[in-house]
Amino acid sequence: MSALLDPRQRPLRDLRISVIDRCNFRCPYCMPVERFGGPSAFMPKGDWLRPDEIERIARAFVALGVRKLRLTGGEPLLRAELPEIVERLARIEGVEDLALTTNAVLLPKHAEILRRAGLKRLTISLDALDPDVFKRMSGGQGEVSEVFAGIAAAEAAGFARLKFNCVVQRGVNEDDVLSLAEHFRGTPHIVRFIEYMDVGTCNRWSRADVVDSAELLARIGEHWSLMPVGRSQPGEVAERYRYVDGGGEIGFISSVSAPFCGDCTRARVSADGEWFTCLFASRGVALRPLLGADDASLRAAIASRWSARADRYSELRAEREREAAARVEMFRMGG
Repeated sequence: MSALLDPRQRPLRDLRISVIDRCNFRCPYCMPVERFGGPSAFMPKGDWLRPDEIERIARAFVALGVRKLRLTGGEPLLRAELPEIVERLARIEGVEDLALTTNAVLLPKHAEILRRAGLKRLTISLDALDPDVFKRMSGGQGEVSEVFAGIAAAEAAGFARLKFNCVVQRGVNEDDVLSLAEHFRGTPHIVRFIEYMDVGTCNRWSRADVVDSAELLARIGEHWSLMPVGRSQPGEVAERYRYVDGGGEIGFISSVSAPFCGDCTRARVSADGEWFTCLFASRGVALRPLLGADDASLRAAIASRWSARADRYSELRAEREREAAARVEMFRMGG
């Protein structure tokens, strides 16, 4: 089958599925506690896609060219049916990679179960090593020691190469960047530093709070020599660098200073089945009503929408700021 392309010739290759919109953290850049303090801020549990609905939607996307699936939230480990969801997705023919993003504090209970169910990779959100800075970045929830217990559980379960995502905010955790880089040097794991982005409506984003990747690269380069290795494949969001001395790899995700809209191959489905073609979208397409039709009709609807896709928010950020009030929150569609 020929690749499904949008008008900018971007193929559909990656699908991120949010399995829950709730989280046990309250990171200010995603789900600030003053806005999301209780259950009433989230959708009813009955609105979440059932495991069989998630599988059917994923199969439709895979039939159209998707090869990578990632489970997100909220915090996906809070979803009781997560092992069943993983098992269903792992047996879909054509899926080359099945990953999950988590804050890791519940991994001691779940890592081995998810590995047996068929999960291939884990990405762990870790914004600081300093306990006080970590608390500030997590909205006062969790402990950095709990994250490291989760890391140990993941390694014991056979997740040999982990990725760590660190969102960097000026004046908050930028001084922890070197500590994170140093801690994971010499391991198989990869730390990726993410520019603070204007996702959603409630994180009080300002361009002044962004630490450009070029600045971080220069800081790290003052301590260890780095060599660029580019992106691992077309559509990959991280610019990769290796330590010249063999100490491993780090990455930079630069949506603000160096937008990569032109290579974007990602689609996102929210926990209640709304499909978004951009992380900065203000609206999506409801897929649940389409589940009453046959598989061919579902695939046709997805293909029609992707074929008309024109998203390039990051490239047009300055002139699109007036739309900020309508953007969907990151925890709802998955990061």
